[in-house]
Amino acid sequence: MSHSEPGGVRQARKQRTRQALLDAALGLLEEQSLSSLGLREVTRVVGVAPTAFYRHFRDLGELGVALVQESLSSLHTTVRAVLAEQAGAEERIDHTVAVVERYVREQPAHVRFIARERHGGVRAVRQAIAGELDRFAAEVAAALKSQPVSGGWSDEDVRMLAELYVDRLVMTASAFLDVRDGGDQDTERWRAVACTARRQLRLIDVGRQYWRDAGS
Repeated sequence: MSHSEPGGVRQARKQRTRQALLDAALGLLEEQSLSSLGLREVTRVVGVAPTAFYRHFRDLGELGVALVQESLSSLHTTVRAVLAEQAGAEERIDHTVAVVERYVREQPAHVRFIARERHGGVRAVRQAIAGELDRFAAEVAAALKSQPVSGGWSDEDVRMLAELYVDRLVMTASAFLDVRDGGDQDTERWRAVACTARRQLRLIDVGRQYWRDAGS
């Protein structure tokens, strides 16, 4: 690379290569876990020398952490916006399930990566996923706390409720993915996953309306 190349051009080139490495890894992870992925496999797909990898990531674990952030960041914003809506509970639930459904349709590789690596063999990635889901729960808790039905709730109980929602959303995404991978995303099985998710969230919401912490 010429030293006379403008800094902005160099930075853009570097960013493109970094994104290409992320995309290549994500594609390879469709069929294997991160712990079994080889660095040379990734660089071969991108068409760069293995040494070029280290200009962007210390190791595959750091690349995996970047994939975690890429996989979950957009979902945070969208779900938080739905929960902040002034619509009724039924409409919010329908919108939330629709968001998860669309996310799985549009980003199946990201969903598969999170589902596989959440309990996978790379500690840094497991911790990154746990951290992102923890942050997600905190964001959901903030949205739930602002709703009138949460009046009088302790912060601990609101956080518990948020974690229930996040857990259901993660499990729903995994269920949609299982159906999609079976080639049935437009069949009764797909619709059944959406129906079950809505019923589960409604059950949580009904319990929420009658919850009173007895201090137990």
